[in-house]
Amino acid sequence: MTSNVDRYKKDLDALIARGDDLELAIEADCFPTEIEKALQKAHGAKAKQILRSLPSFRGAYQPWYSEAKALVQQLLPNRLADFVGHYEAPKPRKQLTADTYRVVDCLLGLTATREFRGETTKIVGPEAGVPHFRQQLAIVKSMQARFGSSLFDIRQLVQADLFDSELEAAQELARNKFLRAAGAVAGVVLERHLAQVSGNHNVTVTKKAPTISDLNDTLKAADVIDIPQWRFVQHLADIRNLCDHNKASEPTAEQVNDLIAGVMKVTKTIF
Repeated sequence: MTSNVDRYKKDLDALIARGDDLELAIEADCFPTEIEKALQKAHGAKAKQILRSLPSFRGAYQPWYSEAKALVQQLLPNRLADFVGHYEAPKPRKQLTADTYRVVDCLLGLTATREFRGETTKIVGPEAGVPHFRQQLAIVKSMQARFGSSLFDIRQLVQADLFDSELEAAQELARNKFLRAAGAVAGVVLERHLAQVSGNHNVTVTKKAPTISDLNDTLKAADVIDIPQWRFVQHLADIRNLCDHNKASEPTAEQVNDLIAGVMKVTKTIF
């Protein structure tokens, strides 16, 4: 079975390859003459073919950004703010200048000009977005080096593999009508995952043995999760409690299957 580490490596390699193409694409948009000359020098007659094969930066950037952001959030959370900051316009922004220009402005094709004595002078344009995208790509590439480093903490990736295995076991228990046991296993996975999320975000949990609800409330208070996510996790906690504690009412197969599917979703979307 392919491990989560292998999947992350594969996804990261693909993102970097697409990012390299996007880097050349934005440079070709902003500096067409210089890039064509450089390609001709390096590749000769193949230069024009390379240029024609490049993706549209404006069309292909957003899917790349969404995938890269999710991967940075998972593997390099301390660089997430930097990564996003190269895309989003700084707030507040009174003027569009070289210092305040970002990738989003490049996607919109924004240009700032100045009128002086009847002449229009360009202050800044899409080329100012190039260094910001280069920095984003550099952050993504820095994750690749960490996979081969003995300093890289893969605990969370290994734990994700264990969670997948435990949830598969819960599914098997549910298929064999051991509903309370299946719900209990899924509940343990959810509790441990929320504890890991708290650690990822340096959120302090005051209770020595926090429940799912305790962890859920703490994460919401720290703005790690939003209200819809909090409600969803609380719904899962209610089903788990039915499986573990409420002996007067038996959980249904539908409830337990919802719990397992919900925990799978949480472990893949809340980091």
